[in-house]
Amino acid sequence: MMICENGAAFVDEVGVDGSVADSRWTEYLKTHIDAVRVAMAGGVDVRGYFVWSLLDNFEWARGYEKWFGIVRVDYETMRRTVKASGLWYRDFLAGRASTD
Repeated sequence: MMICENGAAFVDEVGVDGSVADSRWTEYLKTHIDAVRVAMAGGVDVRGYFVWSLLDNFEWARGYEKWFGIVRVDYETMRRTVKASGLWYRDFLAGRASTD
């Protein structure tokens, strides 16, 4: 099994420094990765897990109303900023963070 496009849409709050402390997204990832871990321990053959989406983007049902990515895209400047969830996911993949 491959878990593809697992993610959520939230309204991001951008700090004055441009950072995005998207704790709801991080908790979403932790919860779902834990569920995958439980499934694997129960014998499910999971071969991959992919976060949806890397970048904020236009979504057919929501337009630009909510943000979907772990990297924020400022649509006026096209500047990309890794959100707190993206930093956590990077650290998780590198073995420096847990789902606890």
